[in-house]
Amino acid sequence: MIRYFNRRTKNYNIEKVAGDAYLKWIYSSPLGMKFLEIIVKKKIFSKLYGLFCSTKYSKRKIRSFIDDFNIDMSECAIDYNDFNCFNDFFSRSLKKNARPINMNKKILISPVDGRLTAYEHINLNKIVQIKGFTYSLCDLINNNKTPVKFNNGTCLIFRLCPTDYHRFHFIDWGKCESYKKIKGDYYSVNPISLENISNVFCKNKREWSIFHSNNFGDVIYVEIGATCVGSIIQTYCPKKDISKGAEKGYFKFGGSTVILFFEKNKITVDKDIIEQTKKGYETRVLMGEKIGIQYEN
Repeated sequence: MIRYFNRRTKNYNIEKVAGDAYLKWIYSSPLGMKFLEIIVKKKIFSKLYGLFCSTKYSKRKIRSFIDDFNIDMSECAIDYNDFNCFNDFFSRSLKKNARPINMNKKILISPVDGRLTAYEHINLNKIVQIKGFTYSLCDLINNNKTPVKFNNGTCLIFRLCPTDYHRFHFIDWGKCESYKKIKGDYYSVNPISLENISNVFCKNKREWSIFHSNNFGDVIYVEIGATCVGSIIQTYCPKKDISKGAEKGYFKFGGSTVILFFEKNKITVDKDIIEQTKKGYETRVLMGEKIGIQYEN
């Protein structure tokens, strides 16, 4: 059972997990773990399922997925009947007013819909994956030089589950460098997986780039694929002027993760998010909503 904090109601909600019984078997049983290592984590498994989700035959899954997970289609830019396949539905765009963006230059917004955990004053060699497991930023981005100035900074981890809006956006005005791809496996990023597999983020397929934010300093963006994520699609133009809230890219089918790294003394994360992280809970956030402010002495 996965509980997360709902900022609006101040209550804890239980997350309805797609393939819950399957995930528990795969990541919690000896036979399931063998199946995971031999087949599930492999690129071919996710690629084949991703290809199926791009065919017209996958369209029949859309209506039942909407009903099972109570997805609000009034936010969607087009009617569900107009999608050609499940991947089109999964990477759907929303209406312009569906995600209001706080345009105050001192306000830090969420780049995605998802469940957020936040860590301040991070040790670059011991970043928290989940209680008991840590990883290194150098290993995460496969780069030994870039991370130094992010020591003692802030790390924000956004977990997107399959029911979420799966496009990711920029948190500020600025310019973004070209992205770099890192090949890897396709483990789930669900908490069930994070509690049983060490260094998941450093093992999975991922892409990263440096965003030169006008108001929050340099920010490392890391997009991480997971089981059944066919692709990470970047849609932005590198080294061009970017507006706050502009789309950076999107994921095809599957749960996914976006991680942001900030330099020291650049942002102050909202207290409720920090408090819930310390208690061991993720906080549900929507793209464009306030999650912090510009750091002030």
